[in-house]
Parts: sequence; structure tokens; C-alpha cells
Amino acid sequence: MKVAVRTLCEFAARHGDLDFRYTPAPTSEEGIAGHQAIQAKRGYGYKSEYSLTGNCLGIELSGRADGYHPHKNRLEEIKTHRGDVSRIRPHQRALHRAQLRAYGALLCRQENRKRVELALVYYDTGRDRETVLTETAGADELWQELEALCGIYKNWAEQEEHHREQRDALLASLRFPFPEFRPRQRQLAETVYKNSVKGEHLLLEAPTGLGKTLGTLFPALMAMPATGQDRLFYLTCRNTARQLALDAVEKLRMGQSELQAWPLRTLELVSKDHACEHPDKACHGESCPLAKGFFDRLPDARAEAVQSSEPLNQENLAKIAAGHDICPYFLAQEMARWCDLVIGDVNRLFDQSALLHGLIRQNNWRAGVLVDEAHNLVDRARGMYSVRLDQQRLLKTRKTAPGPVKAALDRTARAWQGLIRDHAEKSHPVFLDTLPAQLPGALQGLVSSLTDYLADHPPDLALQELLFESVAFLKLADSFGDHSLCQFERAGRGRASLTIQNLIPADFLTERFMAAHSVLLFSATLSPGVYYRDLLGLPADTRFSSLASPFSAEQLQVKFTPGISTRQVHRQASLQPIAGLIARQYRERPGHYLAFFSSFRYAREVSETLAVQAPDIPQRSQQPGMSPEQRKQFLAEFQKPEGSVAFAVLGGVFSEGIDLPGDQLIGAFVATLGLPPFDPWHEILKERLQQRFGEGYNYTYLIPGLQKVAQAAGRVIRTPEDRGVIWLIDDRFVQRRVSHLLPAWWFSSPA
Repeated sequence: MKVAVRTLCEFAARHGDLDFRYTPAPTSEEGIAGHQAIQAKRGYGYKSEYSLTGNCLGIELSGRADGYHPHKNRLEEIKTHRGDVSRIRPHQRALHRAQLRAYGALLCRQENRKRVELALVYYDTGRDRETVLTETAGADELWQELEALCGIYKNWAEQEEHHREQRDALLASLRFPFPEFRPRQRQLAETVYKNSVKGEHLLLEAPTGLGKTLGTLFPALMAMPATGQDRLFYLTCRNTARQLALDAVEKLRMGQSELQAWPLRTLELVSKDHACEHPDKACHGESCPLAKGFFDRLPDARAEAVQSSEPLNQENLAKIAAGHDICPYFLAQEMARWCDLVIGDVNRLFDQSALLHGLIRQNNWRAGVLVDEAHNLVDRARGMYSVRLDQQRLLKTRKTAPGPVKAALDRTARAWQGLIRDHAEKSHPVFLDTLPAQLPGALQGLVSSLTDYLADHPPDLALQELLFESVAFLKLADSFGDHSLCQFERAGRGRASLTIQNLIPADFLTERFMAAHSVLLFSATLSPGVYYRDLLGLPADTRFSSLASPFSAEQLQVKFTPGISTRQVHRQASLQPIAGLIARQYRERPGHYLAFFSSFRYAREVSETLAVQAPDIPQRSQQPGMSPEQRKQFLAEFQKPEGSVAFAVLGGVFSEGIDLPGDQLIGAFVATLGLPPFDPWHEILKERLQQRFGEGYNYTYLIPGLQKVAQAAGRVIRTPEDRGVIWLIDDRFVQRRVSHLLPAWWFSSPA
């Protein structure tokens, strides 16, 4: 059995409280640069990233010490930080020391040393300052400590090895839970299996109706033993999709022999907001009872979790956590290390501090990645690497701020005023090619001051929020480049904002994709594949495949309106023709319809025109800011026998992710190409994408717009029995460059 030294120590050497009080941390780039700076200072003979291996109690250990100087017989472990070194928590220090001493034990065996000098180097990247803690230890005592750690881990490791054998035996003979596949679902499954086995990256356009959730999970799980994959991650862009994945796993479990065990561990990762039992308390033992002694009680909770025959969804994991008085959210973080299939949001792999990406790197996992509804990933990833800084939050906090942080708040407020003066004569928003120098500099001091204060005082929510906002901004400021845009706005006195907006997420995501063994991004709308490859930073050899739809053109009438323009200058002239078209279609075939428009205003104007022209046509409308209950009621209306025309906004909550089969929806009107507004922000985006990829207009406007159109129109045909009509209302839909981006099956039957 093999294990990384860091994993061994995190399993066997952690004790005491969970403590997530904020300490300022360097970015990953700063951390790497910090390690390199220290290593460069050490001089001749110093060996960086020194590889260490050894066998202890039958466990094959491996790791890389940050530095080793053979002539000085000195082994170093470097930890980068920002601010006062005393802010590093005792449980973190203990873990760092345990890891260093484990490396020391391996070094003495590997290099035949009787003693070694051990140096734990804390390097403040902000101040270029080292704090070094040294000790000298003998080979025998170090090996005894390592044996103690391995003794704790050995039974667990043997259990995990046995679990892996059982899991792979199950997955190798996994049976599809239904007598037969849906039309073309077998082709989907074969495509996914081959991609996993070959360890490739694939963009797969799989039309609605194939049963994509089960059709991707089943083959990806089957491929795990064949490829030696350690983990499978099923990632979603919407919370509701997690339950669909959990349901698919349950179908697979129920489809196996009753006598067959089910050793597949499945974990659902939810956000902290949804899992936290004490949202009013801070994440450390002095505040939250579930953080007190967390690591002391974790082993028993972990043991119960891995023996559970049920999936570790939010509900089941919360029960286990409650039985051991520990935090369910951080128990789930721990179980991500030990579960075979992890189901969670895309941010778990792709955001700045993604848990799953960190675990892949730490454990050298061969991981398979499935991303559902992947057409949303471009916008989601842009959001992950964007951050907004608000002057109003600073000023509000400043009014009641305690004395020790007042000076830093005042300096930051003055920096805001300087920024406002620089752009006082300009219209807003203002787009900046570089970050303004005065504000980030002031924020550095503010972060240090807030950190020092919060470390020694009770939690203050307002100060914490200001701190987190400032830190998030500084992290992205450190990597600011042509992939992002800086935007300054002033909505009024004391209401300025500065935003770093990501334009091209590829520069941040490439590393995430490269770390995975195989990647499958799938959706009903992923054409053209090169658009997603470029913007997401997928490898150049990423393949694109489009599966034939199970539906035929005979099921769907696609109608065009070459005489109607929905351009802004023609909006008023379009109201009566569109209202008349809707009325004629409804009278020809009464039933439930969705009518999509580019804005609430446009939808309202057509709705009002329809009410005057055809008061007999029943209608209703999506409203801005609808609550979950109002949305549920809006959808429930589609189940009534009486039809109506439901007005909605393209790109809103009712244009994708909803399922209205049969007579619940028999047609859709799409009165827009879905193009984003031709505003300064999008024009800058177009310019950047033109410079990078030579596809400025298509990547900024046309492709994203028509993706929304295809998603909205895709609500009409959901099953092989459905019949419906789609009206594409705009004269541009008949243009070749537009129509070729629409789903091919709309116009031809599958072979």
C-alpha cells in the first residue's frame, strides 16, 4: 500500500480543535515564489524538492522535502504565510512539525544518517522574512515516531486496500439498471467509457432525452477499475442536478443482485451555508461547540461514515456528524478523501481554493471528471475569478470600527477618495487597463490590521466580511492580466466600486483540467466545441463529439419569421406582428406555450399588445425577482389542462433546467437572438477575444446568444412522444451564420 507523507500526517497526527480563524495566506503563485526565494538563498549543494521514499510497517511512503543540504545534514520544510507568525495556529504548527519529522525519519534511512538537523522555516512573503525553528533528532527516535503514525494508519490502509478491491470488483461487473438503453443512450455510454479508458478530454454534445446522468455515470464508474482511476467527480452547475446524480447512483445500486454488496462510497458536497449547524458562530473551538475537539472525535465519525451502506448525502452525513458532536460541513471535507464518487458543484474543482483539485495534487490521484450542463461553465468560471470591492461596506464599517483598526480604515477611505478624484470627470463605468496603485496598497495594510485585531478579539461579522472582501480582491490583483478587466463605477456619494472581472477563465482553469486523468464536459448545447476549448483552457487535443438526437424533425416544427426584426430600433414595430403570430398559433393549437424575450420590458409590451388584440388568449408572465415558491407556482400552471401563453425572459430561470414533457409544453416563441448588449464592457470583451482567438464577435455575442436560444427552445421536446412547434422570431435566424449554430436535428431526422 502506498501513501504520501502529508496524507499520513493529516490522518494520524492531527489533534485538538478545528480552527479556521482567518490568517492571511499567500496566493499559490506567491507560495511557489516564496519557496523558490528561500531555496535560492541556500547556496551550493542545496537540493530542493528532495525526493524521499521508504517502507514502514509495510506502507510505502513517499514525499518531497522542500530542501536538503547534505553537507550541513539539514532538512527543511518551508511554509509560506503573511503577517505575524504567531497567528499560525497550534494545530497547524503541530502538523507541520509532524510532517518534517516524518521526512527526517525517511531521510535517515535513505541516506544512512544517524542524526539530522530539522528546520521548520516560516517565510513571510509580504515582508521577505524567515522565522526558523530548528531541532536535532536521532534516526531511532524519528523512526519510532514514524512507526507510531504508520501503526495508526496501517489498519485503515489495509481496510482501504480491501475496500478498493471490493469496489473494483463491483464496478467491473456493474449492470445497467434497466432492461435496455434508451435510444442512443448506449452510444452515449460507449463514448464516455472509451474517453475514460483512453484518459482523454472530451466535449460531448448529448441532446436532451438521452438520459445523460445515468448514461455518463454508469460507464464512467465501469471504467474506473480498467483504468486504475482512484476517484470520480460528478460536478454540476445547478444544485438540483446533484439530486439527479444521487438518484442515478441509487438506481445502479438497486439494479445489482440482492446478494451483492455495494462498496461504492458516494459523497454529496454541499456549501457551507447549507451544512452549517451554527451559522452565528465562528469556525474554531472557542466559538463553536462542533469545532471543539473536532480532530479528537473525527476518527470515530470517519470510521462510521466509511462503513455506512447509505450514500453520504447531506442528510445522512449530518446524522453521523450529530452522533459524534462534530461539524457536518468539515466532516464532508474529510470524507472527500475517502469516497470513490464525489458529487458537488463545479467550484469544488475549479475555483481558487478548490478542495478536489488540492486532493488530486496531494495524493497523485488518477481522477475522472464529469461536468454536467457544461455550457454554463464559462460564465460560472468567470464568476469564480471575479471580485467586487465596495466603498459603501468600508464606510459603513468605519462608523462603528474599534480603535485599533480605525487608522487602517481611514487610510483605505482616503485611497478611495483619491481614486474617485482621478475619475471624477468621467462617465461611469470606467474600464481600466491596469489596477489603480493607491487602493491595493492601502488594502494590504487594512488586511494586516484587521487580521491582528480579529485574532485577539471576539468575532465581528462586519469586520470579517470586509476582511474577506479585501483579501479576495488582493488575491486576484496579484494575478491581474489581459484575462481580466478592472471596472470602476460610482453610483453616488459613498457608493463607488472597483471590480476585477474575469474575461477569459482559460488562464486559471488549464491547470485543473491537466491534473485530471480524464475529463468529460457534456451538455445538450456545446457547439461549436472550439469555443469551449478556447475559453475554458482545455488541452489542444481535446476532442469534440456530437451524438445524434433521439428525437426527429417530424416531432418538431421549426418556423421562421423573415419579415420581423427584434432589433432595438424595430422593437415598437414588432409588437403587433409578434402578438398576432402568438394568437394565430394558439388558436390553431390551444395548449401551453412559452414566449421568450430579451427583457422584461419587451415581454410586457408584447403581452399588453396581445391582451388588446386577442383578449381571449389566456396568458401569464414571469416577474422580476420571483421567490422559489412563486417559481414553483409558475411551473405548476403548466400541469393544468387549460393552456396559456407564459411570457418569460431568455436566459432566465425558465429558459433551461426545467422539464415539461407531453402536453405541459407544446410550443415556444423565441423573439430574440439572445445577443448580449452592445455595451462598452462587451465591446472590450470582444476586443480581447479577437486578440487572443481571432473570434471576437462570435465568442462575445453570437455563440452565447444562440446557446440561450437552443436551451430555451429545447424545453419543447423532452420525450420521443412529444410533438411541438418553435417559432424563431427575427429575420436574422434565416442567415446561414446563425442557422448553422442551431441544433441539427431540428431540421433533419437522425440516420
